[in-house]
Amino acid sequence: MSSLARPVASEVVCIWDHGMFRTERVNGFADAVRHVWRVEGVRGLWKGAGTSLLIGVPSSTSYILTYDHLLNVVLPPIFPHQPTLPLVAGILARSAITSIVSPLELIRTNLQSTPLSPQNPNTLRSVLTSVRALVNSRGLLSLWRGLGPTLWRDVPFSGIYWASYEAWKREFGRRGRDGAWVAFICGAVSGTSAALITSPFDVLKTRRQALIMAPSSSHVTSSIPFLLGIIRTEGASALFAGTMPRIAKIAPACGIMIACFEVSFA
Repeated sequence: MSSLARPVASEVVCIWDHGMFRTERVNGFADAVRHVWRVEGVRGLWKGAGTSLLIGVPSSTSYILTYDHLLNVVLPPIFPHQPTLPLVAGILARSAITSIVSPLELIRTNLQSTPLSPQNPNTLRSVLTSVRALVNSRGLLSLWRGLGPTLWRDVPFSGIYWASYEAWKREFGRRGRDGAWVAFICGAVSGTSAALITSPFDVLKTRRQALIMAPSSSHVTSSIPFLLGIIRTEGASALFAGTMPRIAKIAPACGIMIACFEVSFA
């Protein structure tokens, strides 16, 4: 969503109005949605959805299959303590997949960001041009800059999510409950709790990746100083900016994903 992609200093929404970039003051997530809807239409709320699907479907499929293989084949002989298996499998699966798709995540983040001017709209072609310029000026490894904060967010999220999901699933199983709706509830609840815990790292990851692609940013500080800088200048509450829209996306997404997986492989 364009209103949430680029960090700003106060409670404002960034909108693209008739070829001009401007900001408007808002009061929370619902008000931000209304502003974007009024100016950009319903399409503004789905900005970058095509790219998200192009990246998200294969990466999510690879991730969940990797997790399942680790959980049921690779790790049981190594970790005899069964309750820790989902935690370890989730951490390893997410670390591997996130590292592989990190450059694509960088492209997606910038496609969803609001353009700085009418002369520089964020299209796939323009973002790929920026990526080529980034590689030429800073080297190929620059595509993985921001991987650290992404891992800080995704790895704990994955471990917490799967440990919580398997625990809830066992609890429902002891009560004789199973099926797609149980998987959906367990996935949604686990995704919500994991999103709340890892929200500061999501803010850190989004801001760092936006700065990496900014033409004026010659240097991006490391994660800890960057995080402390946000707290010092904007307060600790800034680390939980965007929590509601993130949960609104993650809870149903986690529920639907795991329900489909459980039904398909039942």
